[in-house]
Amino acid sequence: MTVLTLIRGSITDQRVDAIVNAANSSLLGGGGVDGAIHRAGGPEILAECRALRAARYGRGLRTGQAVATTAGRLDARWVIHTVGPVWSATEDRSGLLASCYRESLRVAAELGATSVAFPAISTGIYRWPMDDGARIAVRTARESVTAPVEDVRFVLFDEHAYGLFEAALAAED
Repeated sequence: MTVLTLIRGSITDQRVDAIVNAANSSLLGGGGVDGAIHRAGGPEILAECRALRAARYGRGLRTGQAVATTAGRLDARWVIHTVGPVWSATEDRSGLLASCYRESLRVAAELGATSVAFPAISTGIYRWPMDDGARIAVRTARESVTAPVEDVRFVLFDEHAYGLFEAALAAED
């Protein structure tokens, strides 16, 4: 049985098989979670991202897709990069956000990961409302987890995000 847990803190401190990165489509680093993961993980992550761009993703990784690289100096085996959608008041992009979680879990399972740590994808600079992002994250993780993944963690940076994810988790029980 897969366990979903909430942790308040930095995703870069997690000891898991795979850390999910809320990446931008370039895969070449950025701000927020993406920048923190690249800084903490070191140049090996960026080197693999550049190789992926050269070999398979010349135009970048599409929104909702996921791809793995080394975790470099992080206390994980892999970083799974996924590109979340920018929130829109006029277009429903929730399917793309759900795809980020679903595809990341698929990649994790293919890698043989048993533990995965997620940030709150798209809820920072991409402005997705945290309560809706939490609902989509929790529901999609519950519906998408497959063996060998047993431990799914949502690592939230502040109390506000933690509280909204806690409410989403309670609503799914």
